[in-house]
Amino acid sequence: MSESRDLLETFENQYPHRDYKIEIVAPEFTSVCPKTGQPDFGTITITYTPNKKCVELKSLKFYLQSYRNEGIFYEMVTNTIVDDLAIMLEPRWLKVEAAFGARGGITETVVVQYSAVV
Repeated sequence: MSESRDLLETFENQYPHRDYKIEIVAPEFTSVCPKTGQPDFGTITITYTPNKKCVELKSLKFYLQSYRNEGIFYEMVTNTIVDDLAIMLEPRWLKVEAAFGARGGITETVVVQYSAVV
């Protein structure tokens, strides 16, 4: 279990009978490259169709900030965020897009999707 996941809080979806999408953009995401120790800066976009629960935004902010000093590759952080949100929210559908800023003239965007098993 991700220790950071404990920071996430949820609240009851008031419209569980309706499919709708929530999009959350965190333009100031930071983590650390595990190879170089250099900071990585990116924008995390979370889009999901809730089922019974929605994520509380202040807790999500603290959750994302918990990666600030963690040495983690882009692919791993994106998949970990998806795993943690899928466990906490049990959404109908979830997508996390992590668009990292240029380092050495190269940018990278990682997109991970999750769909509930019907």
